[in-house]
Amino acid sequence: MPTGVIINAMSVLLGGLAGGFLGNKLSEKFKTEITMIFGACSMGMGIFAIAPMKYMPAVIFALVIGTGIGLAVHLGEYINKGAMLMQKPISKLFPNENLQLSHEEFINTLVTVIVLFCASGTGIYGSLDAGMTGDSTILISKSILDFFTAAIFACNLGYVVSVIAIPQFLIFYLLFLVAKFVFPLTTPDMIFDFKACGGFLMLATGFRMVKLKMFPIADMIPAMILIMPLSWIWVNWLLPLL
Repeated sequence: MPTGVIINAMSVLLGGLAGGFLGNKLSEKFKTEITMIFGACSMGMGIFAIAPMKYMPAVIFALVIGTGIGLAVHLGEYINKGAMLMQKPISKLFPNENLQLSHEEFINTLVTVIVLFCASGTGIYGSLDAGMTGDSTILISKSILDFFTAAIFACNLGYVVSVIAIPQFLIFYLLFLVAKFVFPLTTPDMIFDFKACGGFLMLATGFRMVKLKMFPIADMIPAMILIMPLSWIWVNWLLPLL
């Protein structure tokens, strides 16, 4: 039973609905400054995940090569298109939404939120851990932050944030199902490097939240796929040659 996956998706769904309802009742100053706090939290969680990293070269390789692949195949552009497809039916369901963001700001923020909820190292690792061990602690802890994060972002983006719960559930549930095949092939060091790679994505996400630097986090997602194989290759093939 994917309890943690369900709880996490529900936290985003309910948080998005709550934020969409409260959006016009909160001041712009409150929404702007609380979003900066969530950006700082994302950075802090990213740094925490990076700290136990075992093999920095493997993580760096994964980030550089993975981002290169994402940029080459225009992954970010596809996610942008998906974000717009998500927004269209929501606009029809909630035609009275009064969003204060420009088109560009809306897309940039929505992509940030999609990656934050669907591709964070904590969520991916938590789904794998829950599928292998049955322990949903990581996902439940993430759900607390996700509820409030979804609510705040929905204040600016509207009810579309709640719909992100659907792709998030599908991604995390798929990871939950394949976990029993993935975990036996991993080592503790590979897990640490995997979390560290996700930590870099969360750190970059934090920079986007506070609008300090718009990192291409959507294009960085392939790094999460490459990190475990590269960590294994580094330890077993390259490190003995040094």
